[in-house]
Amino acid sequence: MHRITVVGGGFAGLTAAITAAEAGAKVTVYEAHHTLGGRARTAEGPYRTNEGPHALYSGGPHWAWLKQRDLIGPLAPIPPLEAARLRLRHRGVLRRTPPFAMLKLLRPALPQAPVDVDFLTWATGIAGEEGARAAAHYSAVALFHHDPGALSAAFVQERLRRATKLPPEAHYPKGGWANLIDRMAARAWNLGVRMETLSRIDSLDRLTTDTPVVVATSLDAARRLLRDDSLTWTSGRTALIDLAVRTRRGDAFVVSDLDGTGWLERFTAQDRSLAPAGEQLIQGQIPIAPHETRADGIARAEQLLDLGFPGWRERVTWRREALANGRTGAVDLPGTSWRDRPAVDRGDGVYLAGDQVAAPGVLSEVSFNSALTAVSLALGRHALDLKRA
Repeated sequence: MHRITVVGGGFAGLTAAITAAEAGAKVTVYEAHHTLGGRARTAEGPYRTNEGPHALYSGGPHWAWLKQRDLIGPLAPIPPLEAARLRLRHRGVLRRTPPFAMLKLLRPALPQAPVDVDFLTWATGIAGEEGARAAAHYSAVALFHHDPGALSAAFVQERLRRATKLPPEAHYPKGGWANLIDRMAARAWNLGVRMETLSRIDSLDRLTTDTPVVVATSLDAARRLLRDDSLTWTSGRTALIDLAVRTRRGDAFVVSDLDGTGWLERFTAQDRSLAPAGEQLIQGQIPIAPHETRADGIARAEQLLDLGFPGWRERVTWRREALANGRTGAVDLPGTSWRDRPAVDRGDGVYLAGDQVAAPGVLSEVSFNSALTAVSLALGRHALDLKRA
């Protein structure tokens, strides 16, 4: 029986562990935190928040993988009346529909955008500067970056298409992502995976030297663990705000900022279990530039709240703020694609999995695809080595 070690018990780590165990490997997972899940953890208590807005996209390969194993579980559908309350800030006011010029960039027959040109330049040639900026800002919901227009046109176009697809690809596990993680953990446990929480790995010297290792952590953590300064890639900085407010009729479901980058979503619109009765849970993410502070992002979030949730200050029952720095996935600059990110195979039986490595997909799909690749390479290489021995 092959053996494999996974460092990190988040979405990527659990995907790697399940995949390896299904292939017959004996798997051990080390997780530094007292619970599994990584950034997919859901807070305990009356307000079931995640680390920033989370959604599960049904158009990616991980959806079919999870569904095949009956791991998705109950989903929280968006009521049609709530979906109609999506609002877009454009020219300082809330609108129900995007500017017409922006729609030109959503046509199905639009050709593939180039990799080596920035999105704003490419999109301006199709929709004019105003339409291009509006589309770039809307795409920030799947980017968590303060200036999507400066990124690779091909990179942004894919995310814009996925985020605006009808019917929507985004789905929400009922009760928060923790329920999805719990089902994945149970699957791993039933397959015989050994999971050790509160087990921080500071050096691979602690691990068995002849066992393949999948490092399923953030890229920053992997860089420190592997002592490899080349493990870097561009990401974003995002101010996060979570609010519970007393229920009031007429509140928006989503407020997307087309004048800048920002997104607010009332998550209890689709899942009432996320907050106590009579309260609504709002989560927001405001990407901020390197020179900006968390307070700058929160101030912009409050401007959006003023537009979409009148009287919200007097209705607040709970509030939390945070800064996500380098924890929001990879973004590709002009002239680069996912293939240019840090490679999964690091040599000497070490493999990377996570959302900033060389694997395709949108948001959590990168973690999923890299985990499958890491396990495939690890077990294939290990089997070859054993055969040669």
